[in-house]
Amino acid sequence: MVWISGGLLSLLGALSYGELAAMRPEAGGLYVYIREGFGSLPAFLYGWAMFLAIASGTIASLAVAFSTYLGAVIPLSVVGTKVVAIGVIALITVVNIWGTRKSSDLQNWTTLIKVLLIFGICAALLLLGRGHSHIPDALWSSGLSGSLLSKFGLAMIAALWAYEGWQFVTYCAGETVDPQRNFPRALGSSVLFLIGVYLLANLGYLAALGPARAAESDTIAATSMAEVLGNNAAKIVALAILVSVFSAINSVSLTAPRVFYAMAADRMFFHKLAEVHPRFRTPAFAVTALGAWSAVLSLTGGFQELVNYTMFVAWIFYGLGAAAVFAYRRKYPELARPYLVPGYPWTPLVFVGAAFALVLNVVLATPRNAGIGLGIVGLGIPAYLMWKARNKDEQPAAGTAIE
Repeated sequence: MVWISGGLLSLLGALSYGELAAMRPEAGGLYVYIREGFGSLPAFLYGWAMFLAIASGTIASLAVAFSTYLGAVIPLSVVGTKVVAIGVIALITVVNIWGTRKSSDLQNWTTLIKVLLIFGICAALLLLGRGHSHIPDALWSSGLSGSLLSKFGLAMIAALWAYEGWQFVTYCAGETVDPQRNFPRALGSSVLFLIGVYLLANLGYLAALGPARAAESDTIAATSMAEVLGNNAAKIVALAILVSVFSAINSVSLTAPRVFYAMAADRMFFHKLAEVHPRFRTPAFAVTALGAWSAVLSLTGGFQELVNYTMFVAWIFYGLGAAAVFAYRRKYPELARPYLVPGYPWTPLVFVGAAFALVLNVVLATPRNAGIGLGIVGLGIPAYLMWKARNKDEQPAAGTAIE
């Protein structure tokens, strides 16, 4: 039920962002929508949190996970694990500097491979598993309570992190062919497909282990495959995870630097990050900066705490992004809208309300972690004032388009 709810919430957000992306296909995506809808400060704080923790912490976390799972296939020392983590970040950084087309081709192929692997794993689990009969009774709780609903909301944060990506694609709107047509279609169809994939995987795990054992497992995919095919099948799971993690790192490295590029073009971040490589036509310095900071986090080991503390904060900005649909319609009624969010105003309104409820639940349930996360984002306020004061008398830099 958490996966279903998280998928439906992501779909509401994707449909809402489809109107914004089709109307304003610019590099930076969500950063631009927040800036034009609600001002430069919240937009800067979003970019600040993205660079400092959300995007960089995600890349660091995934890179360490990649080296960990590779170590399950090829024995690695402690030093070797760190070298692999930094190496995979460096490799993906180079590809993203080399060209947007190169990176997107890599993304398409790794996505195809991992989806085929997931389908193969799920087919084995569903065909050979013996826990099917217990699944229907496990879909519902015996009784509702405030505590259960609060824990459901906390679990949603983890599921929504797995669904992330529909927000990130808006960052590349300025480099997309026919974004007015392609973005709305891609956002809606991809989230629907992803909901199906996640539900299929969960059904496979439950079929293999049964609800009780599934709830106790911390490595549910490997445990499920070992149950139906033996312990050697764990290597198949490790391969699927390696491809999946590599693809996920590339997706963040492909999209997130466009936010820093847009901030720098606004003279609200390091000016160098607004430069475009003269040959490859990519925001090479922004890509390099994100890769370097992610590598540092992967070495220090503090990335997981950063992700835990700040991931819920991201939903403040995701809610603001959907609320920008209302701001745009009020402030810029003359803009061409080739796509209108279906179910307006309820679709963006429900998404904004759910985002607010998720954030409030985290604040009430884990006030210490929430306070640290908000504090990290709050550190961006003096940084914002510094850049604003420094650039007050400067002329805007001549922009160079990303291709």
